[in-house]
Amino acid sequence: MEQRDLFDKNRQPLGKTITAGERIPPDSYIVVVMIIIQNSQGDFLIQKRAKNKSFGNMYGLTGGHPKAGETSPEGAATELTEELGIKIAPEKLKLICARRIDAERVFSDIYYLQIDVALDGLKLQPEEVDSAYWFNLYRIREEYNEGHFVPPHYEELTNALRYGVIDVSKVAK
Repeated sequence: MEQRDLFDKNRQPLGKTITAGERIPPDSYIVVVMIIIQNSQGDFLIQKRAKNKSFGNMYGLTGGHPKAGETSPEGAATELTEELGIKIAPEKLKLICARRIDAERVFSDIYYLQIDVALDGLKLQPEEVDSAYWFNLYRIREEYNEGHFVPPHYEELTNALRYGVIDVSKVAK
C-alpha cells in the first residue's frame, strides 16, 4: 500500500507516514496536489474519473497525493505519469496556489502546466481514469452546472482564472 508523509500545521515533516486511505491523525496533515493542464488553444485537459473512485464517472482535473519521500512537485509529476502517461520534469510545473485546509487536514498545492498533447497519445491508468478530453471553459461550466464535474476541481480552476493566475487571453471560449 502507498505511504504518505505526515506534516505539522506549519508544513514541517513529522518523520511519520500513513497508508493511503488511513485516517489522518490529529494535529497532522498530508499533501494533495492538483494539476491544471491547458493547451496552446486555451482548452483544458479534463479526465473522466474511473467509476470506482470517489466522484466516480465525473469530470475533473488530474491530481492525487505525493508518495512518502516525494516533494509536492515530484508528486504532481508522478500523478501526471501514472494517470495520463505524461512524463515531465517536476520543475516544468508552475505552483499557482498552496494553502492549508484545516477542516480536511491537508496542504493543497495547485499546479499549472501548459502543454500540447494528443489524446490518443495518453496512457490512461484504468483504476483512476476512464477517459480524457480537451474541454473549453464553456463545456467545463456546462458539465459543472449539470452536476458532472467534481466541485472542488471546478472551484480551483475558476479561482485560478478569477485571480489572474492563468492568462485568460489563452482561455478558449
